[in-house]
Amino acid sequence: MVNDALTLRVMRRALVLTNEAARHPFRQSLPPFKLEPLPQREPITDLAFFSASFISCFIIIMGMIA
Repeated sequence: MVNDALTLRVMRRALVLTNEAARHPFRQSLPPFKLEPLPQREPITDLAFFSASFISCFIIIMGMIA
């Protein structure tokens, strides 16, 4: 009698794969989170590095003068 009640309770569980790391029921119902690799970026060129350095130094110097 007791065993039947226990097995029925176990058998009523949903047979859906869930995320075991998510502890909240809503987060368990979401599909698993997958990380995608970021696309590779080109290295910064000399001209872009010079431009960024020049603009930042210009802003700092003008901020000290003003």
